[in-house]
Amino acid sequence: EDVRIIIPVYVDDMTIAAKSKDQYLFVKEELEKHFKLHDLGPTSFLLGVRVERDRSKHLLSLSQRQYIIDILERFEMSNCTTVTTPLPDGHRLSKAMAPKDAEEIAFMKTVPYRQLVGALMYLAVATRPDISYAVGVLARFSSNPGPGHWKAAKHLCRYLQGTKDMKLTYTPDPHAPELFTTFSDADHGGDEDNRRSTSGMVVKMGTGAISWASRLQTIVTLSTTEAEYISAVQSGQEIIWL
Repeated sequence: EDVRIIIPVYVDDMTIAAKSKDQYLFVKEELEKHFKLHDLGPTSFLLGVRVERDRSKHLLSLSQRQYIIDILERFEMSNCTTVTTPLPDGHRLSKAMAPKDAEEIAFMKTVPYRQLVGALMYLAVATRPDISYAVGVLARFSSNPGPGHWKAAKHLCRYLQGTKDMKLTYTPDPHAPELFTTFSDADHGGDEDNRRSTSGMVVKMGTGAISWASRLQTIVTLSTTEAEYISAVQSGQEIIWL
């Protein structure tokens, strides 16, 4: 019999994923011989992520609507207007936007830039691949952010205000029988400060993304082809690991 049981553990929280109820009950009973367990039933909320199922349609979705609401409240953006892009169109951030005078330095000491970027990072890695690039760019300036960086961070909050109901949805894809479907891409020299390129990658299982990344490449590439090859190699490494 094909037995595959996955048990993610985070401190004292854990879930059990198995191919059959018998396998699940066996693992649970074995654990109960050694530990005191509190069974909360089927997973519906875990580590800030809402888990929803429609078993009749073989559908599962993950979302962080409440987490986004909490971020907007924490950083006083609950009533902000919405925008349609994670970052302003045609606007590139750089180190040149760091504080230029005493007034800007004093202003940046009053805003929670690092705290906001840190809160957004969890959202980007958990359920929102669409903001991975924006969060990665904002994080590059955490050591010395300027008013322009702060404005861009608030722009991302406004984007989240309008997209807080977005979900990652998983269902079988009859048009993609392969286990994984992978996409990779790269710009060329897009970083304003060092002209390094950014790799983008997403791996899908069925219709939903299970792994994604937006990373600044470690070298300066000499062509778009070289940048694309690096991104493709990084994607291949991720597939092998999966």
